[in-house]
Amino acid sequence: MEIKLKISDEVAGRAKARGLSVEAYVEEILAQQVSAQPSTARPPQTPAQIRAWLDSLAQFSDKIPPLPERISREWIYQEHD
Repeated sequence: MEIKLKISDEVAGRAKARGLSVEAYVEEILAQQVSAQPSTARPPQTPAQIRAWLDSLAQFSDKIPPLPERISREWIYQEHD
């Protein structure tokens, strides 16, 4: 991959101070950033784990009151003062 950027004099100066080319310096910075990021990849879930998660979501679904046939503004704000 090739990316073209306008490099500021400050970045070029930092690369020179470290004895690196601008390209090598930027590659080093990017590599540090990538390795510092926590991995967000999750292991694949098994069907049993997925089922347990779905069951936990539905755990109290029997406590949810049924919706009325017609939802009105009054119904939405019925307990609002």
